[in-house]
Amino acid sequence: MREILRAAFVIGRRDFTAIIFSKAFFFFLLGPLFPLVVALVAGSVGQEIQDDRDAPVIGILMDVQSSEKIITAREQLSKEMGENSFAEMKIIEPSDGIADPKSLLSNGEESYAAILSGTLDKPIFTGTEGSLLRLKGDMALLAGYANNQQVIILPQVQTEVVTSSANRLKDLRQATGQAGMVVLFMLTTLLAGMVLSNLVEEKSNKIIEILAASIPMDSVFIGKIFAMLVMAFVGILVWSTMAYIGLSIWGAGVPQLPTPAVGWPMFLILGVIYFSMSYLMLGSLFLGIGAMAATVREVQTLSMPATMLQMVVFFLAIFSAGKLGEPIEIFSSIFPFSSPLSMLSRAAQVDTLWHHGVAIIGQAFFAILVLRIGVIMFRRNVMKSGSGNKKKRGLMALFSKS
Repeated sequence: MREILRAAFVIGRRDFTAIIFSKAFFFFLLGPLFPLVVALVAGSVGQEIQDDRDAPVIGILMDVQSSEKIITAREQLSKEMGENSFAEMKIIEPSDGIADPKSLLSNGEESYAAILSGTLDKPIFTGTEGSLLRLKGDMALLAGYANNQQVIILPQVQTEVVTSSANRLKDLRQATGQAGMVVLFMLTTLLAGMVLSNLVEEKSNKIIEILAASIPMDSVFIGKIFAMLVMAFVGILVWSTMAYIGLSIWGAGVPQLPTPAVGWPMFLILGVIYFSMSYLMLGSLFLGIGAMAATVREVQTLSMPATMLQMVVFFLAIFSAGKLGEPIEIFSSIFPFSSPLSMLSRAAQVDTLWHHGVAIIGQAFFAILVLRIGVIMFRRNVMKSGSGNKKKRGLMALFSKS
């Protein structure tokens, strides 16, 4: 065992040094910046579109005097209730004999969300079902105020602020857990997929034959997976530092998230451990699958099922995050590939720690099992050194003698 670990350390140091001091690693560190910029631009554009969509315009199709009273009522009530308390309103001048609200809404020339017509005593509000549900009460208030011309004096409401409530704290901790799950999933997806192509170069250059003849294949797999894990931590450290500096300079500082149930120090420690476990399990699986590929094209073909596997696991964990203690959440916490995500969410909501000890031990054993299966499959299918190959050679020798 000591020789296997010593050889694994040599392989890991070799791979880690080759990755860190390569020019490609610099571009790898810059890689997340491009989708981040795209996400910021898309979010800004989407917010503007949403703001435009959420600003309905109500048409007023009444006589001139009633229409002006409605506009005056809106202005006066907005001073008391807030500038954005009521939707924007516009007086419609009937033209070409069109005085039917349904015709005005259907012709598409004006983008009205709804139309207020009739009289102040009997207003008629025409629009889609959603617009009627959202705005009917506002129109009734404006028409009533405009008709009676009474000054509404709103009472001054005294407010008392509490820092938290039991239900609110539960929701906030659940949000913290979901945020941790998203970050963990994104980092694992971004970094674990790189393991698929880890052995392609050695196989194409016949270096793998030299390594297999010199050291156990277990050492090769262990060294490579841990070298990639350390490289992942280097990338995370660089990205975290850049994000902290960027938020401190251009943003409003690091956002204040609700404190997890286990506390921030333990939550961060568990986050590091669960990322390591998730990376080792998925990385071992991807390393074993990628070791079967002979070319980069085959690796690219295998990357799609690998990504789909990660997406299914993420959806299972995110669906069960709000169902603490239910069978689906317990299954997600036990299932090895989703266990790191679900247990990190549980750490944000429950302060029990022994659950995490059991989960981490189980994840570690499963990672070792997957890595061991990958080594056995590589020996039998690629190196042709398994028992199946020995039987095949024995049969060939038997037939040759006969």
